[in-house]
Amino acid sequence: MRHRINRLGSPILFFQTLGSTNDHALALAARGHHGVVVVAEEQTAGRGRRGRAWFSPPGSGLYVSTVLAPGGARVDPGRAVALVTLAAGVALAEAVEAAAGLRVDIKWPNDLMVSGRKIAGILAEGAAAATGQSENDARPQTVVLGYGINVGPMAYPRELAHRATSLETELGRRVDRAALFAESLASLSRRYEDLLDGRFDVILEAWRARAPGSRGARVTWQVAHGAQTGVTAGVDDRGALLVRVGDRLERVVAGELTWL
Repeated sequence: MRHRINRLGSPILFFQTLGSTNDHALALAARGHHGVVVVAEEQTAGRGRRGRAWFSPPGSGLYVSTVLAPGGARVDPGRAVALVTLAAGVALAEAVEAAAGLRVDIKWPNDLMVSGRKIAGILAEGAAAATGQSENDARPQTVVLGYGINVGPMAYPRELAHRATSLETELGRRVDRAALFAESLASLSRRYEDLLDGRFDVILEAWRARAPGSRGARVTWQVAHGAQTGVTAGVDDRGALLVRVGDRLERVVAGELTWL
């Protein structure tokens, strides 16, 4: 296992219950730890993008965070930081396929989907304090990368029941969480090395191959003067979603998208 995860897993910290693996990893990042992996059997305050709660019951999922330093990339560190979430999406899709034999799609920017339902999510948070940078710096060298994968059937909250699924629900059989965890670290390590070595096109090609909705899908989102609607036209070389609105091409970096 050690030779497959290279820079990651030094050390791997397991917890029965934790508020948030990302919060714990952020505290470690602030003390200069890189490569540490935090795993919890249960999260009591897990969260996703835009502060949403991430449902994390015990024994039903894989809840992991690791501290990365893409800002130390040998080529274009700013671009490496920008592509962390996309690289992680590719890595987790590959891990699920290797460990469970299930093909998953990626929905920009950070969701893994099966049959239109979410099976995993990713949350990347800058840890600027670990590098001595300003909290307002747009390119922190250190990033805490958290991910949650729904493994077993669970009683989702009502608002999630129609939007979420799990590996075991889709496959109709048990999935070995330990094997999935190991495969996720191995896949993430490979894609992290791609980032550090500047193999950005390799990551983007792999992401595009697993993201059918990144082209030709109708989406809407809010801008300062109201709602904007358009058709997806791929991602650019820094991972921003391109959306065609009339005769112009909009670049969406962040915010809440609704897929129509």
